[in-house]
Amino acid sequence: MTQDPLLTGLAALAVEPPEALLDRIAARWIRVPAPIGELSVAYTDQGVAYVHSGDGFTRAFRERFGRPLLPAARPPAGLVPALRTGRLSGLRLDLRGLSPFQRSVLEAARDIPRGEVRPYAWIAARIGRPKAVRAVGTALGHNPVPLLIPCHRVIRSDGAAGEYVFGPAAKERLLAAEGVDLERLRALAGERVFYLASDTTGVVCFPTCHNARRITAAHRHGFRSLSQARAAGYRPCRTCRPATDDIPA
Repeated sequence: MTQDPLLTGLAALAVEPPEALLDRIAARWIRVPAPIGELSVAYTDQGVAYVHSGDGFTRAFRERFGRPLLPAARPPAGLVPALRTGRLSGLRLDLRGLSPFQRSVLEAARDIPRGEVRPYAWIAARIGRPKAVRAVGTALGHNPVPLLIPCHRVIRSDGAAGEYVFGPAAKERLLAAEGVDLERLRALAGERVFYLASDTTGVVCFPTCHNARRITAAHRHGFRSLSQARAAGYRPCRTCRPATDDIPA
């Protein structure tokens, strides 16, 4: 690892710089296990800032954040289980430097429960930018803390995983491990079914919503759009909150 000039200067001081000072001007990094293999994680005094796999971690971090990196003796408390489950449980994230749009996209993605997926258009609708579906995809593709913010739970409407910072194959493995049946979603999409409704509850949901998974075949009805389901007398689920009349993208 190339020595950072700032760290070289600090090393030349007559006394050791205090840890609090180092943590304000540098970031710590460590390799940790994750569901898709070992990952490099950088964190600052504000929280976890960057999750990366493969080569180029140091260069990519410096280009993005402009901070030198110091090795950490141990990961932040809660990091390893958070990478495994997507539940932060008090683990802080450092999302400084993101635009308000990027932050809103990631905050919406953070609300998707484990074992469920949403289309890109759902994110766009949730943040009040229903026509910004492509920009949503770009923002998710630049998520600095994948797994901790579960952008892998946002997929294409045809059931295809779509792009992912660690690759589509890793995205499919993560979703399968969480219990998402992508083959079923693809089959439904092939029939132009993007929403499922129950005639016993009068509620329409996204297919992976835990409420939709409880609908028995005899009481299940599929719809192409939310407006079509509403016209048939169904109300949107208050749990998965389908929020757009457009076919998911």
